[in-house]
Amino acid sequence: MLKRGIGIGFAFIGVVVGAGFASGMEAFQYFVSYGEMGLWGIALAGVVMALAAVAFLAFGSYFQATEHTRVFGAVSDGLSSKVMDWSAIACMFSVGFVMFAGAGSNLEQAYGWPIYVGGVAMLVIMLLVGLLDVDKISFILGLVTPLLIIFVLTASIWTFTHANIDFAAQSEWTAQNVDGATGAPTWWLGALNHTGLNALCTVSMAIVIGGDNFDNKSVRIGGLIAGALYALMLGLLVVTLFIEAQAVNGDDMPLLTVLFNINPMLGQVMTWVIFLMVFNTCLGMIYALAKRLTRDKPENFYKVYVAACIIGFVLSFIGFKPLVANLYPILGYLGLFVIAVMVYQYFHYRDHLAKESEVRTAAVDIVTDEENLDPESEFADMTLAELAEESALDLEEFKEGLESEMEAYESDTESETESKEN
Repeated sequence: MLKRGIGIGFAFIGVVVGAGFASGMEAFQYFVSYGEMGLWGIALAGVVMALAAVAFLAFGSYFQATEHTRVFGAVSDGLSSKVMDWSAIACMFSVGFVMFAGAGSNLEQAYGWPIYVGGVAMLVIMLLVGLLDVDKISFILGLVTPLLIIFVLTASIWTFTHANIDFAAQSEWTAQNVDGATGAPTWWLGALNHTGLNALCTVSMAIVIGGDNFDNKSVRIGGLIAGALYALMLGLLVVTLFIEAQAVNGDDMPLLTVLFNINPMLGQVMTWVIFLMVFNTCLGMIYALAKRLTRDKPENFYKVYVAACIIGFVLSFIGFKPLVANLYPILGYLGLFVIAVMVYQYFHYRDHLAKESEVRTAAVDIVTDEENLDPESEFADMTLAELAEESALDLEEFKEGLESEMEAYESDTESETESKEN
């Protein structure tokens, strides 16, 4: 269960830690701009993200959801469900076209190229990739996330070991000279707004990740692990940029500046890590948007995908930094609404979730000959048929979920056997 939870937590973080973490601009505006008080925001962001992750993943697993509208419709009234759905759609499109701007800023800062070069390159790649097997491409690009983590750690370790600053003076300087995000005048609003933005960008995929797991005890553990990892990664990034604030202030890609200052070769590699992360985020957002808008007419997918890419490319000329400062806060508050509804409903549904966990644990125990269920549980002596009747899932979903769980169990058992033999 813990092993599964760790895997789920890292999958969640792989979605969250996208181009925003790679550039460092979000962390700079939402945390560093408040001076030392912004550092307190890291803890607040970690707690809120943990609650959001647990709720998103748990509901995805509970309903065995394959997309977010089923969960939104089940846990909220019609109006709230529509607001959450359209908020997710707005986020997909908005973050998608911000990534076109980010691609241009990235290559401009690294090589001095005109800003449209990166945007045009991203547009061409996006149009071509839309014709290919996106699942395979996304899997390959997912391997870039560990590289990003390595570079953040490198920047943090180098900065911490070379830091020689007056903390109070640095705090005063950052509060006076670093521009914060519009619409977030205090440190706690900045932390909440940033978390809302990341949660809104993540909610659709998080629900799918949860829906891919029959064991909803593991997904809740995964949510808590995700919150801890999020706070750790955010903390390393924010503290690094806080220390280096005077050197990176004014740059669209502050983390890139830190790495160029450490070693130009590191900066060169990081430039293309950021470009790939930007592409990955852009692809994920625009692809999901087109899929959502053509749900009833899938034959129109590529037409909508192309239109979204072109519109996004045109809007990207507003500029990366202004977009992050002015557009992201709006999305952040929409994301806070989604968090509020989902977390409230999570606690409202807690008895149903607990019962469903016991039912599924009992079913898995039967088919695996394991004993993970409390023998005093009311479900301990039930047959599979009886457990299926007690489940919130219909019979077919229960069978499919149990079969998927068995495949995962057999795969884990084979891996453990091979490890022992080696």
